[in-house]
This record gives sequence, structure tokens and C-alpha cells, in this order.
Amino acid sequence: MSFGFRVFGLVLIIVDIILVIVDFSLSNGSHDVRRAMESVSLVISFFFLIDVLLRVYVEGFKVYFSSILNIIDACIVVVTLVVTMIYAFTDLSGASLIPRVVTFLRSLRILILVRVFRLASQKKELEKVTRRMVSENKRRYQKDGFDLDLTYVTERVIAMSFPSSGKQALYRNPIREVARFLDTKHLDHYKVFNLCSEKGYDPKFFHYRVERVMIDDHNVPSLHDMLRYTACVREWMAADSSNVIAIHCKGGKGRTGTMVCTWLIDSDQFESAQSRYVGYYEIMKNQYNRQLPPQKSLKIKSIRIHSIHTFHVILILLSRPVMCFSQVFPDTGNNAVVISLQEGPVVTGDVKVMFESSGLPKGYEDCPFYFWFNTSFVENNSLYLSREELDNPHKSKTWDIYKEDFGVTLYFTDP
Repeated sequence: MSFGFRVFGLVLIIVDIILVIVDFSLSNGSHDVRRAMESVSLVISFFFLIDVLLRVYVEGFKVYFSSILNIIDACIVVVTLVVTMIYAFTDLSGASLIPRVVTFLRSLRILILVRVFRLASQKKELEKVTRRMVSENKRRYQKDGFDLDLTYVTERVIAMSFPSSGKQALYRNPIREVARFLDTKHLDHYKVFNLCSEKGYDPKFFHYRVERVMIDDHNVPSLHDMLRYTACVREWMAADSSNVIAIHCKGGKGRTGTMVCTWLIDSDQFESAQSRYVGYYEIMKNQYNRQLPPQKSLKIKSIRIHSIHTFHVILILLSRPVMCFSQVFPDTGNNAVVISLQEGPVVTGDVKVMFESSGLPKGYEDCPFYFWFNTSFVENNSLYLSREELDNPHKSKTWDIYKEDFGVTLYFTDP
């Protein structure tokens, strides 16, 4: 039932139908061409026979043939195989058949088209396979007739992928199934948090208990949004001990994980955070009584990129191109690059730093690597970020380029 195997089977059906049509049109054509087409049709027929035999083996003889559709499918496969063999071997041996018999045999081979209807009948199974493939190694909820890209982080916190409709429902959680799950398990006691800035849905599916937190994909929430979000969750959770929250972004990983961890810190279920922005929230909770920290303005003086060869770098801050004169100094002895900024930009609050290079592959945000930080939490006028704290280099598939000691240090001065 793998998605690739089903698609391959559908392609073979289409190829076989084309061969039959071409065979009809080349009734007086080259014998070698017809022989080649008949050989291909024979191979395709054997493929479908093996498909049926494997399904019988896996499901069991009684279970498989308890379905009328399976019986019809098996009969069609056997008939088309026999017809193809008779037609092919008779032609290969040089024997002659009555023209009407030839036409009849050719026509029978088109019966393989019925397999398309079998694939259509397996639509739900194919959708399940596709969703499992997209969700990869994430936990899925597969109980009580549900199969959703959804998991309980705690008894009152649910993380899931985007509740989708239309074509996206083929590979993500169907919104009606998510609504049915929440209404079945937590009727009148759930609130959904949509963290996607890029798309939404009709809140009526969830009885209008939907909150939006606008976070761009592959980016971080603002400190203000984090405080607003936790205040909303606290109020909802305090209203009834049975209340739960269901949090999602698009895939249910980056943004969802950040905000789930933020709530766990806020509700004292965890004491410390490893993520930078969740760590910022921990400081706001413990040191600033869940208030924004005092604003701090800093001027970027230089940037040091550790453990990388010299390459052309363009610095972009917070989606605003910064026009300032810079010099690049290779530190070959330490395998590093120092970017010195003259009249460097003054930054305040949440800052996004993106790097561009013609010598490095691009990832998220269409750049080699980038990161966010907030100036209020910078200490001693410097900020070091390791490989695991940088977006794109944090993924293990990039570690052949970004070695273990790769990192970035920003140096600041007062404006």
C-alpha cells in the first residue's frame, strides 16, 4: 500500500492501455514493433499477478477474497495475463489466428483498465499512506478509528499539523477529521491555536474557539506575541480543569514546538529552556514578571564566522537591506572570516540576520544560514551562536559543510 507502489501501478495501467491502442492502430505494422509491445504487455501483466499474490499472502486467502472487489480484480488480472500470453506466444511462434479472435483478444486486454477503479476504491488508504509519509517520524494518533498527525504532549496540550481541506487534505490532517476528534475527545473543552501567518481556515469547524498567532514559517514569534499567547492559554486553562489546547502550524514542528515549550515554561512544567526564544520567555517570566524587558539599542560593530573558508557575504537585517561599508578579513590561521562594519546599523528589539553567499547552498529563507536575536538579552556587547543555534546549519544533512565548531559571533558597541 505504499504511495510509490500504487502510483507505479497506475502508470503501468496507463502504459498498457496505450500499448493496446497502438496495437490496434498498427494492425499491419512492423512485426518487430508489435513483438516488443507484446513483450512489454506480458511483463506488465506478470507485475499485476505478483501484486495480487503478494496481497493474498499478506492479508490471508480468506480475508482477501472476502471482498467482491478483490475477487473481480484477481479474475481480471488472471484473464488479462492469459489473454496476453496467448496473443503474445501465438504471434511469437508464427502461428496464425482468425482475425476475429485476434480482435477479441486485443479487446480483452483493455480489461486491465478496471484496475483503475480498484485504485480509486483505495483512495482513503492511499491518503493515509501519503499522510504518514509526509509526517515522517512524528508520532501519530492511531486509536479509536482516528489516524491523525497529532499527539498529546501532556494530557492538556495537543500538538498537530495544519487542519486542511481540498487537495492539502490528501497529505495533511483533514479538518473535518480533526474537528471530529476534538469533539469526540474534548467536546466544548478545547481551544485551537493557529500559528500560521500564511494561511487560516473557517473557525466554525472548531465552534469559533480559534486563536491566531501570526508567525512566519521558519521564523520565531515576537516577544509580544509570546506574552499574549501565554496569557490567553492561562485564562483558558484556569477556566476549567478539563480544558485543553490544540496547537498547530503547518507541519506541527518548528513553530508548534516553540510555543508548546513556551507554555510548559510558563506553567512551571519545565524550569529551563534550550531554545533561544523560549529562553527569552523564561527570563521574561522569572525576571520581568511576564512583561517585556527594557528596550536596548545596539550598534553592530563586526561579525566573526567561525570554521569556514573565505566567501562573499552580504548582511541583511530584519528584512531591510542595510547599506553600510564593510570589509572582509580572512583569518586563515583560525579558519574564520571577520566582517568589519563601518557605520554599522543600530538595531533594537527582535533582529533577523541573514547571510548570502555564492559558494554555499541555500536552505530555508533562500539563504545559506540566518538567525534571530533580541537586543534586550545581549550581554557584554557580544553574542555567540553555535551551529545548532543557527537556522539551516542546525540540520545534520548540512554538517558536511558546517563542521562541529561552526558558529557566528556578533560584536556590538553602544550607539
